Formats: sequence, C-alpha cells, structure tokens
Amino acid sequence: MSDYALICVFSLLGTVFAGGAILLSRLIAPRSPDTARKLAPYECSMESIGSARIQFKVGYYLFALIFMVFDVEALFLFPCLALFRDASAGADGLAPFAVLAAVGGFVAILAAGLVYAWRKKVLQWE
Repeated sequence: MSDYALICVFSLLGTVFAGGAILLSRLIAPRSPDTARKLAPYECSMESIGSARIQFKVGYYLFALIFMVFDVEALFLFPCLALFRDASAGADGLAPFAVLAAVGGFVAILAAGLVYAWRKKVLQWE
C-alpha cells in the first residue's frame, strides 16, 4: 500500500508544481492589450501581403508522401537484415532462405510501388 501512497504523493506534488508555475506566470507576467498590430502575422520583418490561404500543388504532397513511405519502409529493412544475419549464423532455428524470401518479397513490393509511381509520373518535378 505504501507504493501507491508514494505514487499519489508524487502525482500531487507534480500537479501542484505545474499548476503553481502556471498560476505564478499568470500573476507576474507582463500583459499588453490585444491590438491589430499585435495580432498581425509577422515573418522575417516583412509586412504580410495578401491572404495566407493559398493553394499548393498536389504534386508537393504526393512527392512528400512517397518519400515518407519509402523512407519508413527502408527503416524496416534494418531489423529484417539483422534477423537474416542471425539466421545465416544458425541462431534461433531460422532458415536463412525463409528470411531471405520474406525480405525479397518486401523489397519486391517496394520496387513495384516505385515502378507504379514512376509510370504515373508522380516523381517528375514540375
């Protein structure tokens, strides 16, 4: 029971510490009234011109999405190759051919996705 009491004490102290910091900042922080100049967007010391609501080309999003898919899937290859190395050494009773076939199928799916994206001309930058 004492373990739960210790957890409760630390939770209470954490809540008091965080709440006290927020309350203290509310009490002593300087404030200025909300003016149009204060609420205006500011970037690189330039006055904003026009609306911030512009449309980007879909190609940018597709290119970024394809990059993320292949980047994350490339990261999944590292544990697979470590497993293949262990299987080649005879560890865990794994057959190296089975691991190689699984990794080969994974790479084949990646290659098929790349060929599909290439044929749809998603990778061409305009």
